[in-house]
Amino acid sequence: MAETVRQARPERAAPGRRIVAAGIIHRTPDRTITVRVTAAGATGVITKQVTR
Repeated sequence: MAETVRQARPERAAPGRRIVAAGIIHRTPDRTITVRVTAAGATGVITKQVTR
């Protein structure tokens, strides 16, 4: 007897959306590094934390 596997929801066509950007923020006690990547290229910033 063959087993049948049922999915919770039927497969659908993929939506018209797609990822257009990805990024990361990394914080350490003395600086913050921010990087963003898009189809056009990548940008990044390193900033020092201000001590109060």
